[in-house]
Amino acid sequence: MSFQFITHLPTPEQIRTEHPLPEHFTEIKRQRDAEIRDVITGKSNKFLVIIGPCSADNEDSVCDYISRLAKVNEKVKDKLILIPRIYTNKPRTTGEGYKGIVHQPDPEKKPDFLAGLIAMRKMHIRAIEESGLTAADEMLYPENWGYISDILSYVAIGARSVEDQQHRLTASGFDVAAGMKNPTSGDMSVMLNSVYAAQHPHSFIYRGWEVATTGNELTHTVLRGAVNKHGSNVPNYHYEDLNLLLELYGKMDLMYPACVIDANHSNSGKQFEQQIRITKEVMHSRKLNRDIHSLVKGVMIESYIEEGCQKVGGGVYGKSITDPCLGWEASQRLIYEIAEYE
Repeated sequence: MSFQFITHLPTPEQIRTEHPLPEHFTEIKRQRDAEIRDVITGKSNKFLVIIGPCSADNEDSVCDYISRLAKVNEKVKDKLILIPRIYTNKPRTTGEGYKGIVHQPDPEKKPDFLAGLIAMRKMHIRAIEESGLTAADEMLYPENWGYISDILSYVAIGARSVEDQQHRLTASGFDVAAGMKNPTSGDMSVMLNSVYAAQHPHSFIYRGWEVATTGNELTHTVLRGAVNKHGSNVPNYHYEDLNLLLELYGKMDLMYPACVIDANHSNSGKQFEQQIRITKEVMHSRKLNRDIHSLVKGVMIESYIEEGCQKVGGGVYGKSITDPCLGWEASQRLIYEIAEYE
């Protein structure tokens, strides 16, 4: 075999036992999960803002960012629910480059998955401790879900993962909101089929077990733009796109039609400054149409302390080493502007 078996990693149960979530944080998560659930199901008119670095590459700067976010959250919590992005796995289009803290706890050193799994969990727990905010992460590897399933309040399924059977079935066992992104092709039917699959019960093999799930009614769509056959970005956040998604939802037997708009990626062409304009257009579309207002439950924004991005080893504190992000000042202003729309 061409596999080289290097280290037998601890199970999620072992890592969770060695690095437990303090008991008083479980009530914070319970309350946050309930608030997010009420938004997805339509019981609450609050708006979700899932915001933070493209990749959570450094515990100190990420927790610093989230502590700043917590202060803003206190001012807007009557209208918004701020969910910090702590994305610990980074999908790479070609497989090259920094793949996240689970792979490399230190981006300038070699991969160390045992240290990475611990670093991922410790960072999430520290963020709750210092901010009182439970976070979102992307489920790039379904078998890693158990390492942080007691911590997260939101899970994203990425554009390259949304067609994968194991991602869909694993999401059907979540008890928190799961956002299914449209694939890079932009095919909305693929995204909606993924939502349908995750909302229903399944039996499958997971981490050596035969398991059964009950379905996750909080699974919803995320529009992140597309890439056409010529390699050009095709946005899908416009008024017409939202109306189309409404029509498609109407043709499928899905619980709680809901959508979150990813303001970066192919919607912005990775022009991070455009996230401000895109978010404002989405908020305007919600004002124009009651059905769109009910459908669009939130936005995703890539944001960090310093704007833009740098190469690994660039040395600028709080600056992305993957996709470019909005800086803190612009992000803070944008959050307040979103709240004014509400």
